[in-house]
Amino acid sequence: MTSDGSHRLEPPTTANERDMLDGWLDYHRATLAWKCSGLSEEQLRRTPLAPSGLSLMGLVRHMAEVERYWFREISLGADLPDLYSTSEDRDGDFHFTEAETWASSEQVWRTEVELARKAAAGRSLDAVSDAASHHRGEVFSLRWIYTHMIEEYARHNGHADLLREHIDGATGE
Repeated sequence: MTSDGSHRLEPPTTANERDMLDGWLDYHRATLAWKCSGLSEEQLRRTPLAPSGLSLMGLVRHMAEVERYWFREISLGADLPDLYSTSEDRDGDFHFTEAETWASSEQVWRTEVELARKAAAGRSLDAVSDAASHHRGEVFSLRWIYTHMIEEYARHNGHADLLREHIDGATGE
């Protein structure tokens, strides 16, 4: 992933399944980084789509939680606390104080992405998760987790498109 996402690598069109899934997931990760690039701290915190409380910073924090949850907690069975959410505020990833910064939020996300890559490395796409979902009580193949993560990023990148357009008028895929 580039620092600003502007040089996103297109996913391969004829690769094997693993390389294709890695390529699409990295493409969507880079898209989110691109949608956040070049904006001020205030713009990244802005929630321009009332009554929604979505912000670009909130989306990045949410995706850090999602990367952590699926690749490490579910796939590897690691017992990890939530990064931002609490029992009192399940949407804590979207709620932040003035003390919490874009720089720290972005760094946590990038760290979780790297840890997710390491968690998936060397595991078969057919490998079944070491833990069951907290919500569904089911186990998942690594293939399902990849597919879900691509879907999760694609959906939230659509949100990021709208947020970015409302913040500074920038548009693009």
